[in-house]
Amino acid sequence: MPRVSDRQRIAQDIRDRISSGEYAPGHKLPSLREMIAHYGVSAEPVRSALLILQAEGLIEGHQGKGNYVTPRSAPPQR
Repeated sequence: MPRVSDRQRIAQDIRDRISSGEYAPGHKLPSLREMIAHYGVSAEPVRSALLILQAEGLIEGHQGKGNYVTPRSAPPQR
């Protein structure tokens, strides 16, 4: 069975927290230091995971302010 990389594991954990509503739209994610301590990794896998989530449009980074969950559009009305 292939091993999941740290960056993939971190990205999936944050995705799960966003989809569950734990991290709601506009929510500020924990700081880089907090994530390093929480996941028990160096800064590089955390940064890589955040870049993946930014590319997916789930979070947005603001220089010097942190990373935030992006606002999601409302589901289409039927």
